[in-house]
Amino acid sequence: MEKFLYYTRLFDCYKKLLNANECATFSAYYEDNLSMQEIADNKGVSKSAIGASLKNTEMKLTAYEQALHLDARFEKIRKLILKVKDEKIRESLEQILK
Repeated sequence: MEKFLYYTRLFDCYKKLLNANECATFSAYYEDNLSMQEIADNKGVSKSAIGASLKNTEMKLTAYEQALHLDARFEKIRKLILKVKDEKIRESLEQILK
């Protein structure tokens, strides 16, 4: 479950750096909860091709995070926002992160 949440957060940060096929496959698996076989059937490719695509996308997302640290920075900011007592300021800060 932790891996799932981690890659979903990375995808939110870096999806614009991926190609359309990578985005569609990743989204179908991680966001739509389709199995690799269901995705393969929908795309007319093998299950192993979907597995390879997901692994490649995960590696790209990890590399982007290692270089840019956006998710780590967002997490630090989210933790700081929780400490803000003024609700209006907290809501404004949360809007910025969206």
